[in-house]
Amino acid sequence: MKNWIKHTKVLSLATLIAFGSCESLDEVNNNPNGVSPADANVNMLMPTVMVGAALNVTNLGYQDIAGVVQHTQKDGWFSGHNSYAWGPSDWNGYYSMLRTNEFLIKRSEEVGSDFHKAIGLTMKSFLFGMVTDLWGDAPYTYALQGSKAELEYQFPIYDSQEVIYKGIIEDLKAAAAIFASTPSTNVIPQYDVYFGGNAVRWQKFTNSLLLRYYLRISDKLPEIAKPGIEAIYSSGIYITDASEDVTLAYLGASAGDSWPTATSFDAGSNFRRLKPANTLLDPMLATNDPRLKVWFRPVHCRWVEDLTLATATDPFIRKNGVIQNGVVSLGDEQYLKEIAAGNKFTRHYNPEKLGYKLDTREYVGLPTGLINPSAHNLNPTPGQQLENQHVSQIGDVFRAAKGDLLKARIISAAEVSFILAEAATKGYTVGAAKTHYENGINASLKAWGVSSGSAAYLAQPGVAFDGTAKQILTQKWIASWTSASEAWFDYRRTGLPDFKVGPASMEPVMPVRFPYGNNELNFNNEEVATAVGRLQVSEYGSEIGPNNQWSKPWIIQGTNKPW
Repeated sequence: MKNWIKHTKVLSLATLIAFGSCESLDEVNNNPNGVSPADANVNMLMPTVMVGAALNVTNLGYQDIAGVVQHTQKDGWFSGHNSYAWGPSDWNGYYSMLRTNEFLIKRSEEVGSDFHKAIGLTMKSFLFGMVTDLWGDAPYTYALQGSKAELEYQFPIYDSQEVIYKGIIEDLKAAAAIFASTPSTNVIPQYDVYFGGNAVRWQKFTNSLLLRYYLRISDKLPEIAKPGIEAIYSSGIYITDASEDVTLAYLGASAGDSWPTATSFDAGSNFRRLKPANTLLDPMLATNDPRLKVWFRPVHCRWVEDLTLATATDPFIRKNGVIQNGVVSLGDEQYLKEIAAGNKFTRHYNPEKLGYKLDTREYVGLPTGLINPSAHNLNPTPGQQLENQHVSQIGDVFRAAKGDLLKARIISAAEVSFILAEAATKGYTVGAAKTHYENGINASLKAWGVSSGSAAYLAQPGVAFDGTAKQILTQKWIASWTSASEAWFDYRRTGLPDFKVGPASMEPVMPVRFPYGNNELNFNNEEVATAVGRLQVSEYGSEIGPNNQWSKPWIIQGTNKPW
């Protein structure tokens, strides 16, 4: 939508409504220069929630969660990304958005706009879904009601994940019914930054979220999941094409509205630290995945095995085969300029003299959880001064602040197709798994601008459908690039793909949740303690205590997944 409504000019209103949890609307000081909450236009409340929710998807799924699911690794400031060294994590941002969204629902009821209420119910479901997916049990029934004096509202109890997921599903069903029967005449299109007031798009979004959460609970509550998925499939009202993906493009005007690794706003340090993980790079190379050249770039300087070399390695780089005396590496910008001019850079090495093999491929990733990742592949300049010339960077497209491919990807046709493919393998009546599997791959390739390679890719050994859930979950994991949270939740539920942690990992298994944050531990400690007591504690993270990233929430308790 147009400049996110001038970078959500609703922010002036958001200041007014971002009251603390203990305040009620009539306790907020009147602002003679602002808008009274009682007069707030429901349209102006929408962008704050929609934009915040969308940006958060990328902030999670392109950053540390991408490290969890081994899409990427970092070679600097990497402990949280590569090794899962997490402390308590607060959810204030989610509940701030939920408070604004609750006001949207309340105002829509006051002004009699069911369509806006349905938008509010959809966003409430999405945000509470993220909260419970990430942390586990959480305030839900008694949340967002701090104006009430009773203790259960001031210090809200933590509902179980089962209660929260069931509530999410009921709210989404209610929203979908409203979208199916209510015109969007009260919606000002420019304030609906997702769909411009398009009721069909909203209904497809809501039903697609239902598919997501039905599958999430399918091993715990199959009696709810199976008929729910089958009913939506039968309706045909869900996201089916990449053109219907729920996305939000970045504006690129400031650090806050630009792609997270935009070099124009951080001198490139975030971009340079982020590297492809071999866990993702290796299967993409093995199957000639056409997305690879979009997501990653070749190494700046490629190792060449040379058994005639008198020394273990060249001391300096070679430019077009000629040794550059005194030059062990170039800077990033200089490499880009030289390579763009057609120059090629190499270093030779003799494995017999070195005593081991180096990675000589055109594309090189980082193994998972290295103790010293910046030194990988015999980098001559380990540390943070220069990038590792012998390891690939992420693609140049991700240097930019904005672009056609730089979008927050909330839910996609690819994800929905893979959901249906997995449901088919469970015996649900949703059509053929092969059809949905191939639709998912085609949708992902289209979303990343490489759909011309679909036929060849689908014919590759390892990609051609073999009928297994493992293959479906692997392709779904690949397709979740930049939106990796869903891949983590899928892994937690299924154990697929079969990730292995590295030597620097805090524990020998993958984490399964965020620990509850300090704000709750300090100010709602009794309810937190009750929720922590419901976690399934394992041998992992015991020195931290039960509120750790390896304690299992309800959604995977008793499933023996993912470990």
